[in-house]
Amino acid sequence: MRLATLRGALFSAILMLVLAPVHAQEPLKIAFVYNSPIGDAGWTYQHDQGRQAVEAKLGGNVQTAFVESVTETDVERVLRQLVNSGHELIFTTSFGFMNPTVKVAESAPEIKFQHATGYKQSDNVGVYHARAYEARYLSGVVAGEMSKTNIAGFIASFPIPEVVRGINAFTRGMRSVNPEATVKVIWINSWYDPGKERDAVEVLIAQGADVINQFTDSAAPTQAAQEHGVYSISVGSDRSKYGPDAHLTSVVYNWGDFYAEVAQQVIDDTWDSRNVWGGLKENMIGLAPLHPSIPAEVATLVETRRKEIANNEIHPFQGPVKDQSGEVRVAEGSVMTDEELLGMNWYVEGIQGDLPQ
Repeated sequence: MRLATLRGALFSAILMLVLAPVHAQEPLKIAFVYNSPIGDAGWTYQHDQGRQAVEAKLGGNVQTAFVESVTETDVERVLRQLVNSGHELIFTTSFGFMNPTVKVAESAPEIKFQHATGYKQSDNVGVYHARAYEARYLSGVVAGEMSKTNIAGFIASFPIPEVVRGINAFTRGMRSVNPEATVKVIWINSWYDPGKERDAVEVLIAQGADVINQFTDSAAPTQAAQEHGVYSISVGSDRSKYGPDAHLTSVVYNWGDFYAEVAQQVIDDTWDSRNVWGGLKENMIGLAPLHPSIPAEVATLVETRRKEIANNEIHPFQGPVKDQSGEVRVAEGSVMTDEELLGMNWYVEGIQGDLPQ
């Protein structure tokens, strides 16, 4: 009897295990940290579009959250809070978040971090960016063809290589079709300050600029350009609704595919720390639709150049490249290396003014 009872109990236990419901894997908790409000356009808005794309593509396999308007002085606290609340993958989307990201990652080796625009990696910190200079060059072609005064104004945030590279690429594109063109730069030392951005537009227009470009994150330059009857080129996302007559195009970041790929790698336990720098070829960067007033032949030229850059047939910084003093920095037949691009700290020929050091 005891043997029969034991067998019966064993059978019941096995049956319970077989019939027990299989618990689905818990969704991957992902957090995104933004340095400005999401709003409805711009750098942060486009990152949040990428976050939403992750949810759409991976569904119940992920659970996302975000924190917006985080300052560089407060980001470490925010990151530790996200780690303590169980987030397993954290995207930090501003250059100024680099050191706090690395610091927090060191104390949380089980968490995966992805930092946008930075260069410091570790076992659990990967870095990524888009080759925005490729699209900046194309926007310069548009500006060079549309400017009547041969002067473009550029509102810049901080004098870091990323921003300098963007200004230089725009200038190179502009002068490739309009050799007499010049670019004037105003630095506002902020990523997002609508008041300063608007004031900069006023100054640049007074100096003769009829195309206003920006490496800042508010819609103020486009709105001011619309009010003053000059052209605007923006960055981050399509801002045409802010300047229906002024907005020629925008440099647009596309993060969704990359974010979904990274999340899937973490789910599959295949993620590793990488330095990703995707461009037109990878569709991590592109241009918003061109304004209808842009002549068809200009649109065709821009599309031809886009394909040539994507296919590595031309490069925005292929020689000869001269700096603003006329010194040849890249010889004819040569192309700037990624290392040189990442450390760019000088202006190309055609830019007026001094680069802050």
